[in-house]
Parts: sequence; structure tokens; C-alpha cells
Amino acid sequence: MTAPAPRTRHKFLGRLSLPERNFVAEALRTETVGGVLLLVAAVAALIWANTAGGSYEAVRGFHLGPGSLGLDLSLQHWAADGLLAVFFFVAGIELKREMVAGDLRDPKAAALPVVAALCGMAVPALVYVLTNVMGGGSTAGWAVPTATDIAFALAVLAVIGTSLPSALRAFLLTLAVVDDLFAILIIAVFFTSDLNFAALGGAFLGLALFWLLLRKRVRGWYLYVPLGLVIWGLMYNSGVHATIAGVAMGLMLRCHREDESEPHSPGEHIEHRVRPLSAGLAVPLFALFSAGVSVSGGAMGDVFTQPETLGVVLGLVVGKAVGIFGGTWLATRFTRAELNDDLAWPDVFAVASLAGIGFTVSLLIGELAFTGDPLLTDEIKAAVLAGSLIAAVLSGILLKLRNAKYRRLWEDEERDEDLDGIPDVYELGNPDYHLRMAAIHEKKAAEHRRLAEVAGGESEDGNGPA
Repeated sequence: MTAPAPRTRHKFLGRLSLPERNFVAEALRTETVGGVLLLVAAVAALIWANTAGGSYEAVRGFHLGPGSLGLDLSLQHWAADGLLAVFFFVAGIELKREMVAGDLRDPKAAALPVVAALCGMAVPALVYVLTNVMGGGSTAGWAVPTATDIAFALAVLAVIGTSLPSALRAFLLTLAVVDDLFAILIIAVFFTSDLNFAALGGAFLGLALFWLLLRKRVRGWYLYVPLGLVIWGLMYNSGVHATIAGVAMGLMLRCHREDESEPHSPGEHIEHRVRPLSAGLAVPLFALFSAGVSVSGGAMGDVFTQPETLGVVLGLVVGKAVGIFGGTWLATRFTRAELNDDLAWPDVFAVASLAGIGFTVSLLIGELAFTGDPLLTDEIKAAVLAGSLIAAVLSGILLKLRNAKYRRLWEDEERDEDLDGIPDVYELGNPDYHLRMAAIHEKKAAEHRRLAEVAGGESEDGNGPA
């Protein structure tokens, strides 16, 4: 009797498929630019808040909007509740695409990043709670250190100049997408005020109409944009955080191609259009009106002495790295996955440390968790900034130590010697590729033979080098 064939073990952080690689590259390119703008906005907010007297508070506290519709909001609230709805709309599309066409569509492949992301949220929350229980602080901010800011993380990669292989970048993106999903659930469940059921019912009716128009293949931004604004306004007045409207609409979009004649799904097409608006305008403006806190010596000293703020810093720096790394290691053990031969576990730890940059969503949750205490809210924001900065420096050092290895892997992934627009590593099984490469090498060989003959002739004439 023949022995059963050994089970093939899944490769963790293996090479992406070509379509997935192209999608990740395009998505992260936009997020990187947005991340740089986010850094600029955050620095501008800090400088403005600490050098211009009370003008920063006066500007972000300026109210505008129709009060009769319950939308007489400050600029800070318009940024947090309005502009971030665009950010979460894109997050909803990303999540839908990952579930139907990306890494999350296969339960076996999805298990590892999902477990890693969940551990990367649970451990920081546990670190925060333990710090505050032992220090006698408030546990209301347990969710603040649970988020990862993909744009800020990619901006750090751009600044330190490291060339992460696409598998590590995709892992970071998947972590952030799952992270966003659970951050959305946390906001919806734990930070919902008294419900206005009439407004909530109206929002659900609007979402039903939005879904019906999509199902009927109705096109026209002039229909969807006004409807989306109405849904957002009703959701805001319902007591549920308004960004949930953006997520819900993003999840409704179709993110798979129906046939080969369709170059992109509607979800991918809209995401391509809206992502620059989210990364380049919505998130930086939110940072501008939210990141301005006092950074005096005394204020920054308080960050490391108060239990609430210390819990945020430890959650981001220690909790995120330990949670994601530990969850990934445990998941590989139980799913019998093998780490890619080109990478090592220190690479996973470095990416886990990079995920400790929790800027945008952490600032939002900090505002929601301590709404009635403006002073503590600002201190929590300072803690988010401090924790994100420490995580960025730590991960930058760890990634720089391996940068030579990353650059070689990245160059191997990007090499396209036959200039057909497809990296060579994706064509090794294609006979036509090898025929093209043979022709290219034969042409080079012929040129070198010609140059050798010319050099030999010059040497015989006495004109060449001795």
C-alpha cells in the first residue's frame, strides 16, 4: 500500500499573484503620497497650536452648517465626522475587495492575517487596561491604541528609504484593512450615543435605495453623491457615528469583475477615483484640526506619568508589536504555514513594530472616548503622537538593519529585462518569455563579438592598448 502524499504547507509571505501585486503597488503608492501629506499636516498643526496663541483653537472651533438639520458643527467635527466618512468609505471598499478578490477570500489564507490583526488589537487594549488598573486611571480609552495608520506607516517607509518586498507590504495593508474593520465595529458598538430611531430608520432606507440603484446598474455620480450626503446626515443625527455611513456604502459596491471584458470592477474604479481625495485631502485636514496639542516639556512629561497616556504609549509601542508578532507566530504553528525562505522572523517583528503607528483612527477614538474631558483628550492625543513616533523610530531602525536584503528582493521582483511590462519572476513558466530573452542575449552576444573584432583589429594596427 502506497503512503499518502505529504500535505503541502502554505507559504506565509510568499510571492503575490501578478494582479494582486499590481493592485497593492497602486494602492500603496497613493497611500504613501497621502502619508507624506499627513505628516506635513500633523507637523503644521503642532507648530500652529504651539506658536500662534489661541488662533488654532479659534479656527478649529469655528461653527458652520445648517443648524435646522442638526449640522451646525465646528470645523474639527466636520473633519472628524464628515471628512473621515470619505476615509472609511475607501476602507469599506478595500475590505469588500479583500473579501471577494484579495487575500481574505480564501479562509485558509485569511486566517493568518486576521488572527495577527486581532491579536494586534487585543494585546494593546489589554496593555492599556492593565496599566490603568494598576495605576488607578480610566479604562475608557482601551480602544485608542488598537488602530494602525497605513498611510502614516508608508510615509515612514518613504522617509527612511527602505524597499520592502511586496509580500511584507501586502501583509501590512491586510493588517490595516482588518484593523479598520474592527475599529469600525468598536466605534459603532461602544461609541454610539442615544439613538434617534427616526433618523436611523431614514439612514437605513437611504442605504437600501443606494443598494437598489447599484443592483439595477444605475449610473451617475449626480445620483449617488447627493444620496450619500443625505445618508451621512441622517446617520449623524441618529446617534451612530457618521463614519459608519461611509463604511456601509463602501461595502455595498461590487468589487469583482463579471467577465473578462470588464477591465475593473465598479468598486475598484470608484476606489481609484476616491482614494486620492481621501489620502490627499480628507485625512490630512483631519490631522490638521485634531493633532494640534501642547508639546511643552511638562505636557510631554505627563504622557509618561499618567496611567491613561502611558497606557496608550505602551499599547502602541509594545502591545502592537507583541500582539501582531505573537499572533502571527501562533497562527503559523496551528495552520502549518511556513515562512517564506527569503524572509526571517525579525522581518515580521519589524513590520509588527511599524503597525504601532496608530495616528488617524487612534486620534478619532481618543476624541470619542474622552468627549467630556477636553484636557485629557489633548493629553491622549499627545500620547498617540508620542507612541506613534516611538514606534516609527523603532521600526525604522529594525527595517534599516535589513534594508540591503529588502532591496535585493525588491529588485528581483521589479526586474523586467524583456521590457514587456511584466516582472520577469512572473514569466519563468512562459516559453515566449524565454524565447524573447534568448533573442535579447543573442543580440548582446553578437554585439560583443563585433566589439571584440574591432578591438582586435585596432591592436594589430598598433593603435590599441599594448
